[in-house]
Amino acid sequence: MFDRRFFSSQLGQAALVSVAAMIAFTVFAGIQPMAESQAMIVGLPTVELA
Repeated sequence: MFDRRFFSSQLGQAALVSVAAMIAFTVFAGIQPMAESQAMIVGLPTVELA
């Protein structure tokens, strides 16, 4: 897919950093709802439509 010369270039390194940032964001976004789920079980007032 890519040769080693691409990843040794500045553009290739930027691509690797970008992929790592996307993976970190995806992991963080997946963990965040689990971490805050207990805090969100607070009784909130609800509104019912007639």
